[in-house]
Amino acid sequence: MTSGSVTVLIGTTKGVFLLHGGAERAGWTVSGPHCDGWPINHVIGDPETGTIWAGGGGDFTGAGVWMSPDGGESWSKTRLTKGMMDDWAANDPGFAEMIGWTDTPLPFGDAFQQVWSLHHAHGTLYAGTKPAKLLASTDGGAQFAEVEALAGHPSAKDWNPGAAGLVLHTLVSHPEDPGKLWVGISAAGVFATEDGGDSFERRNRLSNAEACEGHHHPAAPSDGEVGHCVHNMMRAPGQGDLLYQQNHHGVWRSSDGGRSWDDVTAGLPSTFGFPIRVHPRDPQTIWTLPLNGDMAGRFPPDAACAVWRSRDGGDSWHPCRDGLPQEACFFTVLRQAMAGDGRDPAGVYFGTNSGSIFASLDEGDTWTEIARHLPTILSVEVLDRG
Repeated sequence: MTSGSVTVLIGTTKGVFLLHGGAERAGWTVSGPHCDGWPINHVIGDPETGTIWAGGGGDFTGAGVWMSPDGGESWSKTRLTKGMMDDWAANDPGFAEMIGWTDTPLPFGDAFQQVWSLHHAHGTLYAGTKPAKLLASTDGGAQFAEVEALAGHPSAKDWNPGAAGLVLHTLVSHPEDPGKLWVGISAAGVFATEDGGDSFERRNRLSNAEACEGHHHPAAPSDGEVGHCVHNMMRAPGQGDLLYQQNHHGVWRSSDGGRSWDDVTAGLPSTFGFPIRVHPRDPQTIWTLPLNGDMAGRFPPDAACAVWRSRDGGDSWHPCRDGLPQEACFFTVLRQAMAGDGRDPAGVYFGTNSGSIFASLDEGDTWTEIARHLPTILSVEVLDRG
């Protein structure tokens, strides 16, 4: 990986894959699987150093974070919790020898099963877990500590899991203010700190709460407080704290850092979807990929894929279909599986649970499948060293 290059970072059920496009975002080549085939929920990179981190795990391995200091050439892991393999190895010397196991205490015991999300900002590496905990590392991922203020939030006893469990899946920072951090938890909602994690407040209040009246989904009760099932969230560039989220019941916009939210779903073919993406320079340009519904199969409406783009902050929407499958399209795009680069025009990328990566190098006007037949794709991010 060289300066000026674009690499798509892909987390899958069978490890990390890296999709290299070079400076021209062309001639894509795949490397992987990395990370010993661990299930990897999220992969991120630092454009300044080229360091890559991958978070994942499961019931068998326990949870952990992998790190590559050289763009994916070599990897090391920090195990955080134990898994089934530890119990097996502790009672079977032959199995312990086969996997190279040693009886080493792990820092979080069996407190969680997976790392679901990662975020690097202002010298701190954050990790979100399942069940929902927020961890922070100031040494690049060698050691983590739990952020106690979120764990001790007064509402924590009432947090409800979504269909995938109680997961902290979204982490959003402010580029200039290291004190500001937003987290998304399914299905507890949005929480924010403005003092570097010393305290958190809930940011679920709906300015038009009646928009959610009448639904009965257990992960999103209509009071708009506990159980507000946010799926993905991003901060827009520029002044102020303009946020967008796709949640269980539509796309929402907040101009005040999440203190209130307005429904901007009108014009989309459905209210249900997982990812949201914001343009790297234009706070009014956003992309999302609607699915047909929670209980209707979770595939593109009419089995025809479209990425929907808004150029006015969600007030109106346009379907971008050129190059995307328009017949018999039954894949799902998960909450962390859409990303973008910082080029001009901006590139947008998404991955499917059927193992394909699609890319648009013209902000959604046209699309190309740049990889296929990968394992189930859980996350997509871009390491842009341009």
